[in-house]
Amino acid sequence: MSSMDVLETQIDQWRAAVTRSRAVDAADVEELEGHLREQVADLELTGLDQEEAFLVAVKRLGAVDSVTAEFAREHGDRLWKQLVLVGESGRRGRPLIAMLVFAVVAAAGIQVARLAGGDQPWFVRDLALFVLPVLAAYFVWLRKPPRRRVIALAAIVVALAVLANVFPFRPDAQTGLLVAIHLPVALWFVVGVAYLGRDRMSSSRRMDFVRFTGEWAIYYVLIALGGGVLMGLTSLVLAPIVSSAVYEQVFLWAIPSGAAAAVIVAAWLVEAKKSVIENIAPVLTAIFTPLFAVMLVAAVIGYLVAGIGHPFNRELLIAFDALLIVVLALVLYGISARDSLKPVGLTDALRLVAMIAAIVLDLVVLGSMLARIGDYGFTPNRVAALAVNVILLVDLAGTAWITGRALAGRVSVVAIDRWQTGYLPVFAAWSVVSVAVLPLVFWFA
Repeated sequence: MSSMDVLETQIDQWRAAVTRSRAVDAADVEELEGHLREQVADLELTGLDQEEAFLVAVKRLGAVDSVTAEFAREHGDRLWKQLVLVGESGRRGRPLIAMLVFAVVAAAGIQVARLAGGDQPWFVRDLALFVLPVLAAYFVWLRKPPRRRVIALAAIVVALAVLANVFPFRPDAQTGLLVAIHLPVALWFVVGVAYLGRDRMSSSRRMDFVRFTGEWAIYYVLIALGGGVLMGLTSLVLAPIVSSAVYEQVFLWAIPSGAAAAVIVAAWLVEAKKSVIENIAPVLTAIFTPLFAVMLVAAVIGYLVAGIGHPFNRELLIAFDALLIVVLALVLYGISARDSLKPVGLTDALRLVAMIAAIVLDLVVLGSMLARIGDYGFTPNRVAALAVNVILLVDLAGTAWITGRALAGRVSVVAIDRWQTGYLPVFAAWSVVSVAVLPLVFWFA
């Protein structure tokens, strides 16, 4: 291959990288390419060979992400007016139509279930089964994974549905509540496998799913808030002319259907906008990580001053489980937003402080909880709360250890990504155990 052919190949690769951002159109790319070629020509005149000149020219223009961000700033009106309706393979409009179809299916499914048994205990326990498999099916359509994987995912969903409904739960059983809590988690990992498509073993793709989860949750909450405002205004507007019984029936149909459809819509929005606007979860993480670090350090100092001999109940352990989940989320989305090529810095140190403080606090409560279990014995709720606590604790401890080594310059920050994405199957396994095993161990108590 001639040197000119090599240069053209490099420029083609560069064009492909730049055009991945929908904030940059064909005319923008042509302008950038013109500047790039001029830089290459000028650098060759200084004595650099063609490959060296290309690399230096690209560096001078800026990394692809920087170029994209610059164009987004300069063409902000174009960016915000743009509603992206192009799929991964350029199929304009088809992802939108597919999203609408799957959203309607989810909305219809929840209404069929509501009419069949909205007042039955199984309805609440099975809520996730009416919606999340539809989201998984949407990603199967989008990603086109191998057929055997689709069959395996369908088999897992069917098995979970059977287990959740054939177990003879007693009235107000703790194990029934545990299934209701953990079944959505197990099904979310089914969605994750569908999301990953053919790359389920890829660490970077698993981290993409973590990013997707955070963004999806934020979009879903925003949609829910908007829907709440819509419903509230509707009730106020219709109050003078429509009886309360009528719009209560309207809400009975609209709210469950809207909540189910929003699961699909939020996923579509994350996929459609992920390369156009800044992700929200990492921005929130950057704001709240220092605040949580200060709060947790203050709490540790408070416990040390007050003494650690206070009794702790199961509810407090659950509260600390929630705290560990929040700290883990801050760590995850902070990691997902950082450039792995940049050296560790103050933000990483703050995350480490937050993790260490959370671990110290949790160990205090965990020790007291173990003593309480020794006195009063195991129950399904105690086992679940304790197991989740230990799983989160191990995850955070491993992350803190690797982060400390990264700050000391002994490992790359990429090791944190690999630890987190490699640990995801532990959460998936526990959610399945909670649905399939715990009810049997405690005989549906």
